[in-house]
Amino acid sequence: MHIAKGIKEGLRPLVDLVYPPRCASCGAATANQGSLCLDCWGELEFPVSKAKPKDARHGGIIAATVYNDMSRGLLLKFKHGGKLALAPLLGKMMASRIHVDVGANPLIVPVPLHRTRIWQRGFNQSAMLAREIAKAGKGELIVDALVRQKRTPSLGNMSADKRKTVLAGAIVIRLKARGLIKGREIILVDDVLTSGATSDACVEALLGAGASKVRIACFARADHGALG
Repeated sequence: MHIAKGIKEGLRPLVDLVYPPRCASCGAATANQGSLCLDCWGELEFPVSKAKPKDARHGGIIAATVYNDMSRGLLLKFKHGGKLALAPLLGKMMASRIHVDVGANPLIVPVPLHRTRIWQRGFNQSAMLAREIAKAGKGELIVDALVRQKRTPSLGNMSADKRKTVLAGAIVIRLKARGLIKGREIILVDDVLTSGATSDACVEALLGAGASKVRIACFARADHGALG
């Protein structure tokens, strides 16, 4: 592990010479590979903690950024633009906001995609971000704890009640993961949190399987959500 890291560090100057570091958003020159330039960093907004709603079942929302034009653009490049190399940057930004108690080892669980969506896209972006969070030492990754057993339409224009109806029974716990989840704290990973309907369905499934606490971690959240 240390040898591989040393080789990687040793080759970095050569890689930078052949492929000069560029901003992951605008393409301007940067000091390091896989980072943002100062101008693009300046366009990101960072959340301020808010009181959690009393009726919320989750244990808090941890967001790296507020959902704005810049964070949206990064997510679109990552999810639909083929820039999978953005995963380490976005994942590290998320991990930096996640605080884990000394001695605790939460389970890191990504929001699932339906299998047809994975076949079309080729990957689950939440799983890629979850993997980076685990690499940062924030917990133990279980990539397939949740299963999306039915494909749902876009929830964007639906009422809260309609979203709940559409998502009923859509997300369940994988049978082999039930024993691992019981009594454990969970960090549920999603790329973006807007209405919160999908993450709420995941939280209900995890708590129903005996999880002691579920916190939601996302790269970007809509500015109307509550933070824990």
